[in-house]
Amino acid sequence: MGLAAEGAAVAVAGRRADALAETIDLIEAAGGQGIAVPTDVTRERDVEQLVATTVDALGGLDIAVNDAGVHRPGLLADLDEATWQSVISVNLTGTWLSMKHEIGQMRRSGGGAIVNIASNLGAHARLPGMGAYVASKAGVSALTRNAALEYIDAGIRINAVSPGPVDTPMSYRPGESRADWKNRLKSTNPAGRGATVQEIADAALWLVSPAAGFTVGHDLVIDGGASS
Repeated sequence: MGLAAEGAAVAVAGRRADALAETIDLIEAAGGQGIAVPTDVTRERDVEQLVATTVDALGGLDIAVNDAGVHRPGLLADLDEATWQSVISVNLTGTWLSMKHEIGQMRRSGGGAIVNIASNLGAHARLPGMGAYVASKAGVSALTRNAALEYIDAGIRINAVSPGPVDTPMSYRPGESRADWKNRLKSTNPAGRGATVQEIADAALWLVSPAAGFTVGHDLVIDGGASS
């Protein structure tokens, strides 16, 4: 939504057709242009097709924001291999596959900007029961910085945003309502609240904008001071 509001034509990707359709409706209602591309980022062919479809439909790929993510809570010794692999496959391998094909296209077209959504849980903070998620997001942070070094000379700026708790269902504990979540953060987060979706979108918008033209390989933590 944030990119569309700034005039970008947007390709929205994900596994849920209903969520994609809802997002496109919001973009178009605001006067923007967007297409929905059903994609599973754990499948390389899907990601390759996503980039190709975006270029064919919208004329190019200048900006990419990689934000697919899942979490499966559980103490490490209690996780089964399938659960571990599901988190790593989406959060870390999906980010790598996305960058692989985005970078390939951007190199051919002369450059671009990529933002990966990591997390304050990972390179910046840890939480018992979230080991798979923490490992995957720490990997995203490190992968972002390494890729930034590899491709800045091709005119591709790569950075990350690491949010703390954001006002979405993924941040709620099992059985926790939005009101419960807000009350919990009043006492557990230094800022006394969680982030809005718009605050995270604004950070990504800044990182892909010319105003951040000298920002390369940065991991921008937005968590109200939780990992300070």
